[in-house]
Amino acid sequence: MGDAAATLEQVRAICLALPEAEEKEAWGMPTFRVRGKLFAHFADNHHGDGRVALWLKPEPGARDLLVEAAPERFFVPAYVGPRGWVGLRVDGEVDWDEVVDLVEDSWRQIAPKRVAAAFDSARS
Repeated sequence: MGDAAATLEQVRAICLALPEAEEKEAWGMPTFRVRGKLFAHFADNHHGDGRVALWLKPEPGARDLLVEAAPERFFVPAYVGPRGWVGLRVDGEVDWDEVVDLVEDSWRQIAPKRVAAAFDSARS
């Protein structure tokens, strides 16, 4: 199993642990959705960019802060970047706790409010 495949398995486990999350291949890559709406997109060498990355929808305004704070890890991805999405490199050294937090934040932006509230109350 290559590095990207092993990374995808970790990303898959994180994403599919969330309520009502499902995986669907789209645009030739794995995507993760809640009730049919995209909350995470795994990109391996997208259009030859050489990156293994996870595209996520952070809280409003957070994308630019993330990119400015750590441009070696965060970037504005093609297509969805103009809609506030952020790319997170998951090749090399990865802080998996940070990935969990960012995936959960993205899921919360997309999930129905009742589903997100039930998830949050179950964790408290």
